[in-house]
Amino acid sequence: MFVGIDHGTTAMRFASRKNQFKMTREEATRFSISDLARLCPPDEIEGIALCYSMGDNFSKITPIDKVKNRGIVSREGAGKHIGGGTKVFDEVKKSGIPAVVIPGLHRGSPTDPRFKAYSHQASPEKIGIAFAVCNDLGDDVVVSDASSNTVTLLVSAGKLAGAFDACIFAPGTRHGALDVDAIRRVDAGECTANEAFQKAGVNYSLPDDGDLRMRTVAMFSAMECAALLLLNPRARVALAGSLAPTIAPEVEALLGQDVAVYDEWCASRGLAAIALEVFSGARSILGVDVDL
Repeated sequence: MFVGIDHGTTAMRFASRKNQFKMTREEATRFSISDLARLCPPDEIEGIALCYSMGDNFSKITPIDKVKNRGIVSREGAGKHIGGGTKVFDEVKKSGIPAVVIPGLHRGSPTDPRFKAYSHQASPEKIGIAFAVCNDLGDDVVVSDASSNTVTLLVSAGKLAGAFDACIFAPGTRHGALDVDAIRRVDAGECTANEAFQKAGVNYSLPDDGDLRMRTVAMFSAMECAALLLLNPRARVALAGSLAPTIAPEVEALLGQDVAVYDEWCASRGLAAIALEVFSGARSILGVDVDL
């Protein structure tokens, strides 16, 4: 049995090929390896693929005992720090179960160098999403993951070409790019940049109108997809994340094409599939090298 662990914005999601469960990140501060019995007996787990935060200080899929600082440059920066992801990472590491850590996409990643105008392109669970979608749709895919934040990736000829991170372009419900107003508030000392990022999503920037908020997320998600389709017009389009079923009709209408829809479990399932491939001898995943 192989397990994938998704370190999401609001929850930790755990999946095998057949089963799944999630914990809020607050609940995950009490995680123990015995919790994986909800998937299968822990002694039957042959390998785990997991993520931690932005995964930005390494660029290869790496055994958990070889990554430094849990695979991140710093805990400072964009995102909310609770401790659930840290607890899960450390419990898996000390369990002795074979485990690999998935990197994020950043300037050290094998993506199109033009995307490296920005330091960070996508957090590591998005590689799990891309892998799951490519297994279904083929080697040319644009996939937009929309939930608390929105991140969109391009896979061309079976390799990750690049992505738009949440702080660059499209808002989610909680997070988004810092606009002029946010920059002014940061400069005035009213909040930190990270605090501004965490309140730049449509739940904060728009009136309390659920339809308007979802149509806005859909529009920006579609715009990210359209931008990446410039680089690969033949790519099929997919949506993932908790908002995917809600925004799919609007995204389809804006793009003028069918869109495949995946749910919030896409990342953890994709990571479980990556674990199977890695521990079966794969040397790369979507162009990301494996360093076992």
